[in-house]
Amino acid sequence: MAAASSDEAARIAGAVSFDLGGGGDHPPWRITLYVPPGEAPAAGWPVLYLLDGNAVTATAIDIERVQAPYPDATGIGSRFAIVGIGYPGDEAYDSLRRSWDYTPPPGRSYPPHKPGGPTLRTGGADAFLQFVVTELRPAIEQRCQVDLSRQALFGHSFGGLFVLYALAHRPNAFSHWVAASPSIYWEDLVVLKSLERLGKDPPFRARVLLMAGAYEEELAPFQRDAPDREARSNRLQSARMVELARAMAGRLSQISGVESQFRLIPERTHMTVLPEAVNDTVAFFMQR
Repeated sequence: MAAASSDEAARIAGAVSFDLGGGGDHPPWRITLYVPPGEAPAAGWPVLYLLDGNAVTATAIDIERVQAPYPDATGIGSRFAIVGIGYPGDEAYDSLRRSWDYTPPPGRSYPPHKPGGPTLRTGGADAFLQFVVTELRPAIEQRCQVDLSRQALFGHSFGGLFVLYALAHRPNAFSHWVAASPSIYWEDLVVLKSLERLGKDPPFRARVLLMAGAYEEELAPFQRDAPDREARSNRLQSARMVELARAMAGRLSQISGVESQFRLIPERTHMTVLPEAVNDTVAFFMQR
C-alpha cells in the first residue's frame, strides 16, 4: 500500500531508542527507553527491563500508560520506566543473536535455520549479562532518575532461561525476576548447574515469578486435529515447560531470602502467552 504524502512514521509516546554496545564483529543492541511523564518519585523511577525488546516493549509501555495512572482501579502503586533490550531491525525476533545471548555456557553449535545461513551458536549468556549490568544499566541511569532498589528483569522462552541464569550469577542485580515459559530443558538442563550456587553466596533478597501457558503441556484445541499433532505433542512432552517451571518455583522458594511463585496462564500456548505474561509481570513488580 502506497503511503500518502502526509503520512509519517508512527511513534510510541514517551519512548526513545538508541544503539549500545557491540564493537568489532559484534553488532550493538537496540535499546528502547520509556520514561513516564512528570517528575520522578523521590527515590527515582522503578525500572522494568525486558528481553526480546522488539517483541514486547510496546505492550509493556501501553500497560504503563493505560494502567499505572489509575492505581485505585489497577493496584499498580507507581508509574515506572521501561527498558526494552532488542536488536537493530524491524523483526520481532533475531533468532540468531538471541540464541547466543540468552543461553548458558558452554553452548553448542547447530545447523543453520536456512540452507547457506550462518551456524547457530549458543552459550553467550555471560557476555550478555556483563553488557546488561556494566553497560546498559549505567546508560539508563544517565538518562533518567532510577530507583536502584526496584529493578525487574523479564524474559520469555530463551529469555526466561537467561533470567534464571542471571539470577544465579548476579542475584543482587535486580529486585524482581520474571521467567515466562523458561526453556529450563535446554541443553540437558544446563541452567540447573548454575542455580546450585544460589544460597551459597552472601545473603540476598529476590522476588521471583515463573509462568507458563496451560497449552504448553497439552495441545490447544486448534492444534488437536492438525496433521502434525503427534510431533507437536512430543515436543511439548520433551520440553516439560509447565512441569519444570513449577518445580523451579518450588526449588527457589526453599532458598533463604527468595520469594518465589508459579503462575499458570489458562488457554495460552508458548507463543500466545506473552501479553498476559507482561501484564502479570507489571502487577507482580508494581503491586501496591
